[in-house]
Amino acid sequence: MGKRLAAVALSGFALVALVGSATAEQQERGGGAQATPLVFGHRGASGYRPEHTLASYELAARMGADYIEPDLVSTRDGVLVARHENEIGGTTDVAARPEFAGRKTTKTIDGSPLTGWFTEDFTLAELKTLRATERIPQLRQRNTIYDKRFEVPTLQEVIDLSKRLSRELHREIGIAPETKHPTYFQSIGKPLEPALIRTLDRNGLNQPHAKVVVQSFEVGNLVALNRSLRVQLVQLTGATGAPYDFVAKGDPRTYADIVSPAGLRDVARYADWLGPEKSQVIPRDPTGFLKAPTSLVGDAHKAGLKVVPYTFRNENNFLPADFRSSAIPAEYGNALGEFERFFATGVDGVFTDNPDTAVEARKARR
Repeated sequence: MGKRLAAVALSGFALVALVGSATAEQQERGGGAQATPLVFGHRGASGYRPEHTLASYELAARMGADYIEPDLVSTRDGVLVARHENEIGGTTDVAARPEFAGRKTTKTIDGSPLTGWFTEDFTLAELKTLRATERIPQLRQRNTIYDKRFEVPTLQEVIDLSKRLSRELHREIGIAPETKHPTYFQSIGKPLEPALIRTLDRNGLNQPHAKVVVQSFEVGNLVALNRSLRVQLVQLTGATGAPYDFVAKGDPRTYADIVSPAGLRDVARYADWLGPEKSQVIPRDPTGFLKAPTSLVGDAHKAGLKVVPYTFRNENNFLPADFRSSAIPAEYGNALGEFERFFATGVDGVFTDNPDTAVEARKARR
């Protein structure tokens, strides 16, 4: 297979140190540049509906997204559900539910204390009694009209939705699940990876040409998943800091090391995509204006990786100063202009809360 493997225990898998070139299977799964940028509906169409709800995912697909993106956390009974964080005080109505007042607690997640309500303290049946709410109502007040209308979906429900929409829309709607806090969930005896593998296997999706990409900000679980999954993998990176599994083990490497040319060659030995924070592709100056692009996209392509930066949003609050329409954070700016700047760098896809805007922007690339 062109790899030398040094095994270390991780989540019931083998964590491997990889030396050598990518496998033939990885080359079959992907690599090289994408002719037309793909649109990943980030948490669905979360610019228009409360995030990580079936309504948000469905809207993203109907707006033209190629993939819908469920972040995965575990329930107490080991079911994978879609939430951006395992703390759900800001994305559900749990704080207003007196029957769950006693579940509020403080935990240490990835080295930082966090107070709230956590999915791993609820069974799936209990979570299903909760309803989703808008995470950033101060910026997306219109989304609040949908508060308390939608359940917390399971990964299986997201897969079922993608299959139904693929039939209805006559094009395949992919899924891009992200494993959230894998080291933490492993530490409490609820590893995410076995349930993810079982679910993909059960649905016939653990195949090289399945429209599935699995993401993580950590490295070890992706390396391990590369041993068991035949789908594409995305190494996510931040503009600062380091993967938490590196931090927990005392590994001094940072995300900056990962996106160096040598680091990218290492990533290509277990993953197919790089998912950088968008300022790693085009940084901003101290006043918020875009600077010249970095070499990251070209370096990643040379390593055989596709590039899908995050997160593109229409509100001024998130846009570079070049494209803001006013000083009002919630107003829309020239998001089309931002997309065009990033598409010009050769990125292979984008994570966006506004899939319709991304679809409109990429028309100029065809």
